[in-house]
Amino acid sequence: MKILYLGNRLSKHGYNKTTIETLGLQLEQEGIYVFYASEKKSFPLRMLDMMWSVILYHKQVSYILIDTYSTKAFWYAFLCSQLASFFNVKYIPILHGGDLPNRLKKNPTLSKKVFANAYKNVAPSEYLKQAFEKEGFDNVIHIPNAIEIEKYEFKVRTELAPKLLWVRAFSSIYNPKMAVKVLKQLQEKYPSATLTMVGPDKDGSLQTTKDFAESMGVSVDFTGQLTKEEWWKLASKHDIFINTTHFDNTPVSVMEAMALGLPVISTKVGGIPFLLTDEVNALLIPDNDTTAMTKAVLDLLENKSKSNLLITNARTFIEQMNWELVKQSWVSLLK
Repeated sequence: MKILYLGNRLSKHGYNKTTIETLGLQLEQEGIYVFYASEKKSFPLRMLDMMWSVILYHKQVSYILIDTYSTKAFWYAFLCSQLASFFNVKYIPILHGGDLPNRLKKNPTLSKKVFANAYKNVAPSEYLKQAFEKEGFDNVIHIPNAIEIEKYEFKVRTELAPKLLWVRAFSSIYNPKMAVKVLKQLQEKYPSATLTMVGPDKDGSLQTTKDFAESMGVSVDFTGQLTKEEWWKLASKHDIFINTTHFDNTPVSVMEAMALGLPVISTKVGGIPFLLTDEVNALLIPDNDTTAMTKAVLDLLENKSKSNLLITNARTFIEQMNWELVKQSWVSLLK
């Protein structure tokens, strides 16, 4: 079995690893030979490299996997899917973009060309599966993002300290400035409260957030890009994970936080309510509601029984997304 996997394989350029660099390796370990595109940093060159790879490998592969997003990267999915159709190769979009439902509504003709002609569309969340089915697509299956649970050291946190951790690429859609606002409010009651923000810059938001923190008079630890292993180690020194995004699907960093024993507070957007259950395995608050997130942090700090329950439930839930279980769905799809 040989496949071509198209996506943003950019970690060597200082960006976070995306699914192509995790799922691709996992599929290789199951005996599937994987060709990849692309490592090109420039978006136009990356798109051309992906299209050339379809032309180059279409006679050798059984399937083409395409990591599919909702904004600019949607266009490489569109062009490569049309090439795959031309060469009569089965292609499988993997639906990552939290704003893809809006793309379906705004560009119905283009969306139909990509998704209706796909062999299957793989939705990592029930949120996107339902959104696509609502628009009439009947070739969507749900395969959750997976983690290798044995790699995550669960830390028992019996007493929480006001040490916040935020892990994401710095992009306006992930609303990093909100985390700074939460820290500012939290320090009114806990002056020693801290915030660490981990991730590479994506659209200039890193410097914008640094400038904003300085203007707010708060000190934030910006680590820049870290490997997974580095931020997992850093997580052991923190007690609460906050996710401030405006749009989302099933963020792997949130799943990893749950596996590591960090209680999660997140905005209730996109696919998040399909991944997290408020007051069961996380706390959910309205989009961009700084006060609500600060209150949720205080709730965890001051309610030991609640925080312990959320942590335990989160770990139990995330164990269901272990690769050893999820891989059966991928193997069944591809073989």
